[in-house]
Amino acid sequence: MYTPLLRMDSLENKKEPTKFGLHLRNKHRQSYDFELLVKNHPPLKPFISINKYGNESISFFDNQAVLALNKALLITYYGIKEWDIPKGYLCPPIPGRADYIHQVADLLAQSNNGKVPTGKNIHCLDIGVGANCIYPIIGNSEYHWSFVGADINETAIKNSNSILKANPNLNRFVSCRFQKDSSKIFAGIIENQEYFDLTICNPPFHASEKEALGGTTRKLRNLKGKQDVKPQLNFGGQAPELWTDGGERKFVIRMIKQSKAFKKKCFWFTTLVSKEANLKAIYSVLKQVNATDVTTIPMTHGNKKSRVVAWTFLTESERQNWVRKYWR
Repeated sequence: MYTPLLRMDSLENKKEPTKFGLHLRNKHRQSYDFELLVKNHPPLKPFISINKYGNESISFFDNQAVLALNKALLITYYGIKEWDIPKGYLCPPIPGRADYIHQVADLLAQSNNGKVPTGKNIHCLDIGVGANCIYPIIGNSEYHWSFVGADINETAIKNSNSILKANPNLNRFVSCRFQKDSSKIFAGIIENQEYFDLTICNPPFHASEKEALGGTTRKLRNLKGKQDVKPQLNFGGQAPELWTDGGERKFVIRMIKQSKAFKKKCFWFTTLVSKEANLKAIYSVLKQVNATDVTTIPMTHGNKKSRVVAWTFLTESERQNWVRKYWR
């Protein structure tokens, strides 16, 4: 969807009726209603200014401005009362995160006569929930799904739990679990009697901190039109959020290989894949593990192209039985 660093849905709030490429059910397809956002979260107001297109906007290079915007969006559209993240942790672009949720909702709908299954009986596992807990927030608000969020970072889990505690309506349907073994993805998280209709993941994009900083610096140079831009992580982010040994490709391949051990406990496994060049290797491994069905969902947000790769080990008849057993 977006790289884990400069994940911006729009740097300039241009005069467009809709934001190009966002899902039809995405609440953020229109330009931001700053009057409404400020009404619901007054601390956003000082960050608003008129951009070169004559529209109200914020500086997406200002971490505090982005944080204030996120709070306003979550309060206004997702029923969140309190939300915050520790300093230096990833502040996600909500429109892009919402798109992932809506796309995989459509994936589930394909097995449900075209209707998105809703309610607490739909169980989702968020691999790498982070400190922001954003996917469970959006998924529960939009479709009332239940979530388990997993992460290898104790501070991230602690903060997500604080968000849940501050929002009782969300806390009833979401729990977070610490992954003690960073080499494991599903083992140690999925319990013996559990099943999941969906797993989601926004994997670490880069292979090293140096690569992460370099990628962000290049983007800033292009956006600002300057060569003397200092390396920085605009939206924050800790190592597990932004980079891992081998980058996105190695992480996703490891996830696929480990998913086979849970092939009858999950309906669809899914992950974002930002680099198109990684798809060939990913498809090859999916063939090796004998996935019964693989689908790739393209996503376009402005000039940014990405995709969700989804796979299942269930046969068509097993999927039909799953729907009858768990969704009815």
